[in-house]
Amino acid sequence: MVVLSSGRITIFFLPQNYFAEVEQAGFSPANVVPGIGHSPDKMLQFRIVSYADAHRYRLGVNYDSLPMNRPHVPVHTYHRDGSMRFDDNAGGAVNYEPNSFGGPHEDTRYKEPPLKLSGDADRYDHREGNDDYTQAGNLFRLMTPDARARLIANLVDSMKSVPRVIQERQVRHFSQADPAYGEGVAKGLGLLAPKAA
Repeated sequence: MVVLSSGRITIFFLPQNYFAEVEQAGFSPANVVPGIGHSPDKMLQFRIVSYADAHRYRLGVNYDSLPMNRPHVPVHTYHRDGSMRFDDNAGGAVNYEPNSFGGPHEDTRYKEPPLKLSGDADRYDHREGNDDYTQAGNLFRLMTPDARARLIANLVDSMKSVPRVIQERQVRHFSQADPAYGEGVAKGLGLLAPKAA
């Protein structure tokens, strides 16, 4: 076992089982404690992705849950499913964001600190400035009236068991794509169609 403390590496004992403790080990420079950022070095940036990718291929998608690789303290990730999952797989908890069920949400305290170059190199919200509605609206308007009716009927059937607040939120999205789209789904669900934003 190797422990890194105060800049010193201490070896407490040698591996007792070569396969379990050496062959299944998966080290990656992507694993850093919160507050430490990665340099823009091209080789390091490549290794941040490629090491974990190699481990997923060599050891399986859940390699970081193996006894040799898992942390000694609880870590909350959104990893679910996959080959060789051997714990409770987070039960029925949601693992996506945004959600309406008390599930995970981004904690900005743990984001990587910005790196000063000729400006800030930072993580930015990829949703900002996105147009998520034009293409969906154009597709809806290209459909024949019969195809539109089938689409709306399928959506209504799929959304009947969804909580009302989520139905209303989703109808607002449909309405922003095309007012008739939102109105059709809202009518099928027994909701009032909201105005397009």
